Amino acid sequence: MTSDNPKIARLQHRQSYTRKWQLDLMQTCTKRPGFCCYAMWCGYCASYGLRKQALHGDLSRYLCCNGMCPCSGRMGERKCPGFCLCMEVSCCFAQSVATTRWMIQDELQVETTKCDNCIIGCVFVLTYLSCICHILACFFDELHEVAQFVDCLADVAWCSVCACMQTQHKAELDQRDANPHAVPPPLPGMQAPGAS
Repeated sequence: MTSDNPKIARLQHRQSYTRKWQLDLMQTCTKRPGFCCYAMWCGYCASYGLRKQALHGDLSRYLCCNGMCPCSGRMGERKCPGFCLCMEVSCCFAQSVATTRWMIQDELQVETTKCDNCIIGCVFVLTYLSCICHILACFFDELHEVAQFVDCLADVAWCSVCACMQTQHKAELDQRDANPHAVPPPLPGMQAPGAS
């Protein structure tokens, strides 16, 4: 049963994706170390470039967070898409990376593996744990150092996993661009690649 809500329908369609990523999240550092380092140290630039590549180089198709946030379509994207993408990447970096991932998955019908979900989920758990530790440290001084340690651990996990995700995106987009005829047809109810 497909929902009338396009966002719910998109999530339901993602469950039928069967293609695998060109690189597993665990392989990105060894298979593409150069881009992985670039994404680690220049994550904002990598995210900007990957979104532009995901849009087939056509920023006129850009929409803030690909229409997934309340601000989407209300930020002047049509007048100055490059600047708006730069602002999205700078102000909403995590959302920017996730949005590009979902765009790739929808266009190329790529599923996220259970291992990828576990790795990404661990980063989220560490981030929430860091927040909880900082809140508790407000009431218990002895937890201040624990909160800082967990915060550092969450930051390291986020930076490394985010760099690996962006490297995974780059490998997938490079494969798509090298083989444009290998792009699968859209599933019913989904937009065709390059459609606006």
